Amino acid sequence: MDQKPGLRRERPKDAISTAPPPKTRRIPLPNVAPKPVSEDPEAPGRLAAILESPTYREAFADVEFLARRETRGMRLLLDYAKTESCLQDKHVDATIVVFGSTRLREPAVAEAHFEQARSALAEHPDDPVLRERAAIAERLARNSGYYEVAREFARRVNRLQRPPASQRLWIMTGGGPGIMEAANRGSFDVGAESIGLNITLPHEQYPNPYITPGLCFRFHYFATRKFHFLQRARALVAFPGGYGTFDELFETLALIQTRVMAPVPVILVGAAYWRQAVNIDFLVAEGVIDPEDRELFWYAETASEIWDGIQEWHRLNGTPLPIG
Repeated sequence: MDQKPGLRRERPKDAISTAPPPKTRRIPLPNVAPKPVSEDPEAPGRLAAILESPTYREAFADVEFLARRETRGMRLLLDYAKTESCLQDKHVDATIVVFGSTRLREPAVAEAHFEQARSALAEHPDDPVLRERAAIAERLARNSGYYEVAREFARRVNRLQRPPASQRLWIMTGGGPGIMEAANRGSFDVGAESIGLNITLPHEQYPNPYITPGLCFRFHYFATRKFHFLQRARALVAFPGGYGTFDELFETLALIQTRVMAPVPVILVGAAYWRQAVNIDFLVAEGVIDPEDRELFWYAETASEIWDGIQEWHRLNGTPLPIG
């Protein structure tokens, strides 16, 4: 007998059912439409209040909830996990971390700032504030050569590398201006990708423009940023700098000293600066560190000294670098 129009043929009792459509139904469920006005004129207003309430937002989309004190642990995890996922996607496994002052600009810029300060002092030669500014500007101009050393060092690290991404060294910096810019810029000069780990600060600040797009990350927490600085580090190169540079340097030395972190080469660029800024011999003499702790780092002056020293350290320690 022919099937009547509009009726479905009954499925045999023991027949295997076919898979239903993954997204749609033939008959919508009752919850896909709001309660109609015909049933309750005040229902739409009540429903709108429910939908607009913060409690109805999905947790991952609720920024106010994620910013609460009790969700800090989740934020810390996300702060770490996003960068970790991206670095794994790019097959980043080995880095050389470069630190240094944001105030050590390229020589032409530093010299221009010095000229401005000197001109201002010439107009008001008895002003002690302008005199101090001119003196500092002169020292910054004198030390601007470190910018070129950092830039050339990054060029050297990247110039001869031809392995795939998972078997190469990546320059990683804090992503800011000064020495960090120089290291990212040196990589950029030779067409190599490099990484910048920026941080959110109370005042507006920007990453330097030489970091590879897609490899510049912004952190909310210093702690997770520090973790990523050292997680893949094969060397730490510290140029003259201030509190930020000291923070990263001495944290790294403390981790190596206690062997919480496997030793890596630590190079302090600019012996004259570092010997005056930190009297390591005094610390040894006072007994607050051991004589062997002086061996956790060495000094260098030029890009070739830094790079050759890093390679020699790894050769002597049986940890060959992924280059060639």
